Amino acid sequence: MHDPDIAAVLAELPPDTFDFDKWTLATIPARRAARARLPEPPLPATTTVFRDESVDDLVRVRVYTPPGAGASPSAARPCVYWIHGGGYISGSALTADARLSRWVEVLDCVVVSVEYRLAPEHPYPHPLLDCYAGLEWTVEHAERLGIDRERVVVAGSSAGAGLAAALTLFARDRGGPSLVHQLLIYPMLDDRQTTPSSRWDGAAVWGRAATTLGWRAYLGPKAGGADVPGYAAPARADDLTGLPPACVLVGGADLFRDESVAYATRLLAAGVDTALHLYPGAPHGFEVLVPAADVSRRCDAEITSALRRALHPVREASPRP
Repeated sequence: MHDPDIAAVLAELPPDTFDFDKWTLATIPARRAARARLPEPPLPATTTVFRDESVDDLVRVRVYTPPGAGASPSAARPCVYWIHGGGYISGSALTADARLSRWVEVLDCVVVSVEYRLAPEHPYPHPLLDCYAGLEWTVEHAERLGIDRERVVVAGSSAGAGLAAALTLFARDRGGPSLVHQLLIYPMLDDRQTTPSSRWDGAAVWGRAATTLGWRAYLGPKAGGADVPGYAAPARADDLTGLPPACVLVGGADLFRDESVAYATRLLAAGVDTALHLYPGAPHGFEVLVPAADVSRRCDAEITSALRRALHPVREASPRP
């Protein structure tokens, strides 16, 4: 059962508002292009400055900064490295302009949003490697961007949260850039789809058929089989030790509920400081779809709080002599 505020909005939407369950491997490019042509909601008034930069010939990022960021090394700010969602087959680095601009303002940080290549044209490992390239670029250009390279958080939603989780594993194992936190908003983590919540049919916004398609596009014929590495589907990772602290948020009516809860539990068992927030009656994407709902406001507040603690940790005062 959905949260009443969210259910009321869902009931008023046209039937094909969320048609991902009707996509096929063959139609992904055309349907993706059609969605990209839909008008974006107007960006609220903001003082945030954003610009697009090239990491290399394949990867681009959008950088969001406060006015004057980068003018002085002593004024370096923490950074949120953002990875967008879309089931590995859709979405764009530009689709979260409003959210990311607001983070810059309320959290006094720099945000870097990576434009990674999408499946099925670019299956695993290309999206993960693109995200890693963007992270390395961000740290290498920290001084110019006004970033404190010792305070970088990786964050994402849906497939972007799955990639964020994978990125922490990849960076740990490669001795890559240090990350102080991972913020995982209803992460897409497990291609096996064997949990009770993953079997729900007809789920609002994002259903089982869409999930199956996303994994097939990303992993090809290996999806659901035995030969899938943890970098591709983080729920498969054997070793979760040594990862940055985590905050995992998921709705109770989300297909990814059970795998999110299981992953958070495994992180805790591995000694990773982890917070788990579960929102009864909330479907996939709820806080974006119905931001005025009480449950969405709670989620947004907890996201902001988790980021603030990670980006601006309160340092213990030194004992007086």
